[in-house]
Amino acid sequence: MPLPRTRGTALRQQLAELRGPDVPAKALDARALAALAANPGCARRAILDGAGVNKAALASALGSPSAFGQSQFALTRGNAFEAKVKADGGAELLRLVHDKLDRSAEPPADARVPDLTAAGPQGRTARTELELREAVAHPGAWTLLDHPMLALDVAGSPAFLEPDAVVVHPDGSWTVVEIKSFPLLDGSADPAKVGAAARQAAVYVLALEEVAARLGAEPEGPAQDRAPARRVRHRVLLVCPRDFSNLPAASAVDIRKQRAVTARQLARLTRIEDIAGALPEGTCFSPELPAEELTAAVESVPAAYAPECLSACELAFHCRARSREDGAVTSLGRPVRAELGGLTTVEDVLAAARGEAGDPDDPAVAALRRAAALRAEALEAACR
Repeated sequence: MPLPRTRGTALRQQLAELRGPDVPAKALDARALAALAANPGCARRAILDGAGVNKAALASALGSPSAFGQSQFALTRGNAFEAKVKADGGAELLRLVHDKLDRSAEPPADARVPDLTAAGPQGRTARTELELREAVAHPGAWTLLDHPMLALDVAGSPAFLEPDAVVVHPDGSWTVVEIKSFPLLDGSADPAKVGAAARQAAVYVLALEEVAARLGAEPEGPAQDRAPARRVRHRVLLVCPRDFSNLPAASAVDIRKQRAVTARQLARLTRIEDIAGALPEGTCFSPELPAEELTAAVESVPAAYAPECLSACELAFHCRARSREDGAVTSLGRPVRAELGGLTTVEDVLAAARGEAGDPDDPAVAALRRAAALRAEALEAACR
């Protein structure tokens, strides 16, 4: 539910102050949103993303520059491949959608490719919703929305998202299309990259479901088509170069699991206004501030570092250094942290293993002491 106008205005003003004077907000895209959903306990990332802070510039100002992000070469190659896929009114793209997802429908011919140009993200979002409504109201034809704009509420703050494409099928259902520059080799791709693309597509699906809910279901048609959420297909189309060529190949990816996980994680996020309200007065994350003042501002917001952050967050090196300084077991990974229960620092773990601290009835403490005893026996046997 959107914030009341007065509260929403006050929050936007506060978030603008957190960025610094005259600093434009950095848009929260689906890639960042998927990473945020993967670590919902990190209040630091939530407030920085909610305020539109440029985390790459912030990390450099803190002395821990990030290596996260795509190279300019990869971006150029990706843009060229996407242009090839969408050439001739998206004929090849629609052919792939028909072949992989909807062979029972009539082959796409003379598909609608509406102009989605509008002023600002709000205007583009409204234009996208209008064209989706128009496509649903006139079933029987294919419609390709090239770079539509979708809005998704994230912890009380709107995020504007731009998928590569959304296709409206003749039956009125919607499919998200993700176009990536990594190759499909012998019909398969790097599982890690496919997983990242699926999580990103899941964010778009959630945003589309919100649009479907606003548009409502049509009174005609089978009962299963009357639920707005079912208008959005949970199989997305992943388009990549075939082998080492620049020819497009596609694969249908079921993202129901990623969608469910992302929806659950986003629901767990603390509202941005609650995090902002707990900050010390005058807090600002502008990279122009002196290093000590900027560090204090960042450290005033708790983080939840894990090794997975290294591939998803620009502040990961800074947070890792602080986690190691504090001896936090989270720097060893979430599985290790889960096994250790109430032992939150490496010092506590070592003390428990040596029998100097900890409840002996705690399963984690008992396991550590048993492991320490076995290690001592092995070392003693090796020295004989």
